[in-house]
Amino acid sequence: MIPDLSVVAVIVCVLIVSVIFDRLLVRPLMHAMRERERVVRSARDVAATAAAQARMAATEVDSKTRAARAEVYRRMEETRRDALARRSALLARTRQEVEASLTEATSRLRAQAAEAKSRLDRDAAAMADQVVERVLGRKIS
Repeated sequence: MIPDLSVVAVIVCVLIVSVIFDRLLVRPLMHAMRERERVVRSARDVAATAAAQARMAATEVDSKTRAARAEVYRRMEETRRDALARRSALLARTRQEVEASLTEATSRLRAQAAEAKSRLDRDAAAMADQVVERVLGRKIS
């Protein structure tokens, strides 16, 4: 059986419509989808690169922060040591001054005590002479 010419015409029309459909709709749609996938892939790559750069920047900031913090602690320790050294020097100087003052005061006190003792001895001798003179009623030579 030979197909009718109308069947052949329908087949030809379907083929023409399918070619037109392919050229006007399917291919441009596939091209747009591939382009969209390429743009999405590119955006993901850019995002991944930005994320990596952000991680590196964060690491660098952390490193610089640690270094700055260590420098601050080092300076604080240095300042503390300097203050302790000044305090020790001040204490030593004050101790020397106190010891010198104490030595001087002790010397003055001993001198005053010796002078007072000598005065008391003289006064006691003079009083003894006066007592003897009064008791005896005459002057002792």
